[in-house]
Amino acid sequence: MVSETVQVSCVTNGGTESNQGFKRKHLGSDEQTTASCHNGSDTKGDIGTSGRDATSNKDEDTQLENASKKVRLPKELTIQDMYNNQDAFDDEEDEDDSDWEPVQKHIEILKWFCTNCTMVNLGDVFHCDICGEHKESGILRHGFYASPFSPAVELIQVESEARVRDKDIWSEASASNCSTAVGLAVAGIFPGKCCPIPAREITPEELQMVHSSEHVAAVEITSQMFSSYFTPDTYANEHSAQAARLAAGLCADLASAIFSERVKNGFALVRPPGHHAGVRQAMGFCLHNNAAVAALAAQAAGAKKVLIVDWDVHHGNGTQEIFDQNKSVLYISLHRHEGGKFYPGTGAAFEVGSKGAEGYCVNIPWSRGGVGDNDYIFAFQQVVLPIASKFAPDFTIISAGFDAARGDPLGCCDVTPAGYAQMTHMLSALSGGKLLVILEGSYNLRSISSSATSVIKVLLGESRECELENVVPSKAGLHTVLEVLKIQMNYWPNLSSSFEKLQSQWGMYSVENKEKQAKKRRVFEPPIWWRWSRKQLLYHILTGHFHLK
Repeated sequence: MVSETVQVSCVTNGGTESNQGFKRKHLGSDEQTTASCHNGSDTKGDIGTSGRDATSNKDEDTQLENASKKVRLPKELTIQDMYNNQDAFDDEEDEDDSDWEPVQKHIEILKWFCTNCTMVNLGDVFHCDICGEHKESGILRHGFYASPFSPAVELIQVESEARVRDKDIWSEASASNCSTAVGLAVAGIFPGKCCPIPAREITPEELQMVHSSEHVAAVEITSQMFSSYFTPDTYANEHSAQAARLAAGLCADLASAIFSERVKNGFALVRPPGHHAGVRQAMGFCLHNNAAVAALAAQAAGAKKVLIVDWDVHHGNGTQEIFDQNKSVLYISLHRHEGGKFYPGTGAAFEVGSKGAEGYCVNIPWSRGGVGDNDYIFAFQQVVLPIASKFAPDFTIISAGFDAARGDPLGCCDVTPAGYAQMTHMLSALSGGKLLVILEGSYNLRSISSSATSVIKVLLGESRECELENVVPSKAGLHTVLEVLKIQMNYWPNLSSSFEKLQSQWGMYSVENKEKQAKKRRVFEPPIWWRWSRKQLLYHILTGHFHLK
């Protein structure tokens, strides 16, 4: 872009107004042109030459004409003129664009999904905003032994050496000399103590003892589709139906093996989970109800009464529906409920079973997040064990979701591996130790691996990491337990003494102070996406899930 300067000297009414300059931008030109125009008059009032001869005037007029052609003084353009000449203007502007930089229309946003909790992270960061796991974590290969802060080459080498050392011992393990059976795709956990068993696909006839034929067909047809959805959050590809059949078949075989005493107990490491799958619908990532299939398999093997304890952070609405009218199966669930606002919204304390099976469904619905070991162990002591002992099951199943574990991004609770170990130990005393643990939901690989390891150690009879003592519940936890006891003692009279004792010991904590509760009401409802962003702490504070002291 070059500015061309034109000097104009004007004479008006016989006077001279000299050196009035102006600048005009002219593409592709760097010449400087000087022009003079005269607006004078002679004594006759005509425009003349002011003493110059005709030849000089003629030469000067010619110069002015040529100069005007070169300068191309601007004129006012109409909109139509600008539209018609747009191509010409574009051509002129394209002649020299060395000082023009284009704006990037397509901006690539860097993002990656955490290997540990699967949450999306934006930007060039190396640690997950939700769980803190390193971008290149080795947790898939080494479980919770892998460092969350770096790839941890040293830990990888130690773990590899341990696997090589135990390889021969593991290969010699068999069901005959192992007390704990594990349904496992890849061997490597506790060599010489656990034994893996092969998985088989469950038959349609077995599934139809739990689900409707329409449901079984709806799941099966997904094997012919690249992708399909049962609900907005429950999807399938062409392999999902087979995976669900394998999971259910493995749970059925483990239940039979345990009850027939071919093995002492077992842990089913299976996917997909199952406790949301009801009689006629798949939901909550669940296609077939593995726990329900296992319960009926145990009964087919001779068990008369089966206990299912579900400690997944979400209520097992499918399992409850399947056994809602069945007195031979006692279903006890501990889960977040929050007045029905937490998924799936079912599982209130007043849901107790129906049509002669009242009391055989026991729901312990937490009123908030952040629930930890003390509340769970307290509920086990006051509700779960007294009812389960009175029921006297022949076989016990744990629907073991680990999404109430510390660090899980969806559960947002605080149960530790020691807490899960303690609950497993408390249940292992029932039904002569015939116990099957089935993996349900969980969304943090580190929490899953550490919690599952603690549970399996209890199944193996190894000493517990930490026996929790002096268990003191939170005020919200105590209130929930008292609410459940008040309802369930109508069906289990042995709870009456516990209810009266708790009221006398903890009465001052159980009385609701309406004025304080009114002050604690949230005046601001934060966006739900804050839960999984950098504002996670603020979200929990504002929603009452985390309290500052």
